[in-house]
Amino acid sequence: MRYLSHSDADRREMLASIGVASIDELFADIPAAVTDRFRPLGLKGRSEQEVVSTLADSAGRNSAADAVCFAGGGVYDHYAPSLVDHVLLRSEFFTAYTPYQPEVSQGTLTAMFEFQTMICELTGMDVANASLYDGATAVAEAALMAERLKHRGRIAAAGSLFANVRRVLGTYCWASGIEIVDLPHRPSGVCDLSDVPEDVAAIVLQSPNAFGVIEPLDGVKERIGDALLIVSANPISLGVLEPPGAFDADIVVGEGQPLGLPMAYGGPLLGLFASKTEYLRQIPGRVSGRTVDVDGSVGYTMAAQTREQHIRRERATSNICTNSALCALAATVYLATIGAGGLRRVAELCAEKAHYLADRIAALDGFDLPFSGAFFNEFVVRVPGDASALHRRLLDAGYLADSPDAVRAFGVENALRIAVTERRSREELDRFVDQLGGAR
Repeated sequence: MRYLSHSDADRREMLASIGVASIDELFADIPAAVTDRFRPLGLKGRSEQEVVSTLADSAGRNSAADAVCFAGGGVYDHYAPSLVDHVLLRSEFFTAYTPYQPEVSQGTLTAMFEFQTMICELTGMDVANASLYDGATAVAEAALMAERLKHRGRIAAAGSLFANVRRVLGTYCWASGIEIVDLPHRPSGVCDLSDVPEDVAAIVLQSPNAFGVIEPLDGVKERIGDALLIVSANPISLGVLEPPGAFDADIVVGEGQPLGLPMAYGGPLLGLFASKTEYLRQIPGRVSGRTVDVDGSVGYTMAAQTREQHIRRERATSNICTNSALCALAATVYLATIGAGGLRRVAELCAEKAHYLADRIAALDGFDLPFSGAFFNEFVVRVPGDASALHRRLLDAGYLADSPDAVRAFGVENALRIAVTERRSREELDRFVDQLGGAR
């Protein structure tokens, strides 16, 4: 019975044992401000055969499965060397659990330590954890960390964060009583820092941002006073861009999916999190450390694990209960496989191909780029006519770009957001331009 769901009789017996009549009574102490946000999932019990059939039918209707991918928004179509899956699917990693006992978890702890080291080198920061759910929760955890350090109930966030990141940040801050001040963007697409409140715990920037524009970080730390600078960065872009640590960023986070993980319809993902050494004890999640045993042999162990399940309990920095270790391992193998030179070349190809495509599209009659700021591999293009109709026509022709809704949410009408990775060939780029020209 251990693998089967509880029956109604099981639930009644458990409720009677603890002296309550119903699930609602059990959770009656939860404030209405929380329960009012609950939404029923509308799920009904199905047999395994029915579930497999339903999912197969849904997958078969996905018209984007074989499309040439120009979609972005934080999850990108990068190539992952076959070695990544080869290592991930080894049973000692694939079935490994939390390394509570270092004497039998040296492989997992070593991989975590190497991952942390690579993320520090990539971001220019002193210490990194291993790791978080995804880039969105990493941003939210950074905001909570800033509030703990500064004891101020407000943060400022660029209005050009990816929409999903802003929603997760809003949920975390709402639950923690933290006010968010949204900062507008300038016509170039970069965040306007001319009116940042003085009493904020931190300012959150994303670079490249939701428009694909690279946020200039030079001098930002000096302009925001003693507030912490949190930067959410695309890790591939750091192959060619100066790391946020070089601009005195306090916390650097990011979505690690581009580092060897498939798009996979949006997950699983990987949250990157790095900071200055002075904030080590406030970092959420786990940190693996290297030490020596009584015989002088090198070994690895948990150096910090500030979760509520461990000794910190109510003083825990985070309630996140996993570190996405398998996804972190994928990023580690990816970076070790392509190396520093390979990462730089991947980033160069992304930028070169994106700028080639942007120049060709901008030359089409009626098309233009609404933002003048420098971009990496993603950009917004304003189109003539109905952007939604164009998006559907592109999909019918086998090309997937982000929905116009992705940029309409930022007040940009009749536009598409287009992302280019090293996987796109010159032929695919030219055919895409031809489709845009014909659709016009």
